[in-house]
Amino acid sequence: MKKLLLLPLCATMLFVSCNKDDDNDSGDNGSDIVTPTLYTFERDGVSTVSFGGQTTRILMAGETTDAFKAFETATEASIKAMFAHVEGAVDFSDDDLNSSDKSIESKVAASSDFFAANTTEAAIIKGEFAGYIEGQINEVFPNENVLAAAGVAGQIADGTSTRYVNAQGLEYNQMFAKSLLGALMVDQILNNYLSTAVLDAESNRVNNDNDVVEEGKSYTSMEHKWDEAYGYIYGTSENPENPNLTIGEDDKFLNEYTGRVNDDTDFSTIAADIFEAFKLGRAAIVAKEYDVRDEQAEIIRENISKVIAVRGIYYLQQAKIKIENGEVTGSFHALSEAYGFIYSLRFTRKPGTNDAYFSKEEVDGLLSQLTGDGENGLWDLEADTIDSISEAIAAEFDFTVAQAASVE
Repeated sequence: MKKLLLLPLCATMLFVSCNKDDDNDSGDNGSDIVTPTLYTFERDGVSTVSFGGQTTRILMAGETTDAFKAFETATEASIKAMFAHVEGAVDFSDDDLNSSDKSIESKVAASSDFFAANTTEAAIIKGEFAGYIEGQINEVFPNENVLAAAGVAGQIADGTSTRYVNAQGLEYNQMFAKSLLGALMVDQILNNYLSTAVLDAESNRVNNDNDVVEEGKSYTSMEHKWDEAYGYIYGTSENPENPNLTIGEDDKFLNEYTGRVNDDTDFSTIAADIFEAFKLGRAAIVAKEYDVRDEQAEIIRENISKVIAVRGIYYLQQAKIKIENGEVTGSFHALSEAYGFIYSLRFTRKPGTNDAYFSKEEVDGLLSQLTGDGENGLWDLEADTIDSISEAIAAEFDFTVAQAASVE
């Protein structure tokens, strides 16, 4: 049962004009809603913002990725247990994560819009993540002290770092982490929590109109769904109300790479555009202005999708420079990251549509070009192929390969 809590609008929303006819209180968004300075929302003096589950999954993803390099202790079973965590299992170093009933696997390829009716593809995608784990344990771990070569898994020197690759030159830990950006974070934000099917599910809109909060909570269901989307990008920020939008230590997943894209002058407003849209969309929910809410969701979809595409091209082009300089193995790290960003394109979303920028078949085609048809994979990759993949990605967006390649 849900609890009915009726409060005056001015008491529930600090940043919304109480008088819709007062032009002096209008924002610059075509409505009377003023975008708040911080992501702070209260009802009766109590915060209505909550996204603990998203913070938990980001932290779980970080520890699981780290386990790919735990040569002395990790096993296939232990990493898979982290991925599919069961409440109370001692899978992590953090007791709070161990006691959680959340898991990464349960939310991979699990959005309402893309996968609720497409469980076959969702199962394939989950299986691909399991495959990364199996490959690291069964192919890379046994060759920890073997020098990698074409067709041979092992270690390579990359500057001052030692990296571990499979027989094709790919780093499974990078494939796992960067693919999660799409299959977990992007999919849940763009195709689940910002979906009208989720925001307006059942009686959510009526309840939000009447300030009916979830039982024992301070927020309406609609408010909470929007916050959960917010949590998948800002959930591990030191100050989630005012997250670090530049490159920092707040997050090693979506927020970090948004900051990295933002660091280029061609995309210098993208981090702020996303943050502002999240704040205004949440304020619109409080104000019951659902058209404004949906407009902000489209802005978020467009810009987060762009982050994935830009960063994928960036890594491809960085690798191309290495290859052209004769540093073949020096390109493998960037190419492994590019692999994950290309994989993540499947979960992006064209604004105003129910379609991803790239279907799974199209993504698989790009990845096939990247790794080639032979067992040597990246060892045989040529610069022209990198350019072909880069151009195919950029063609779906409003930027050029040159613009994406100049990030940082």
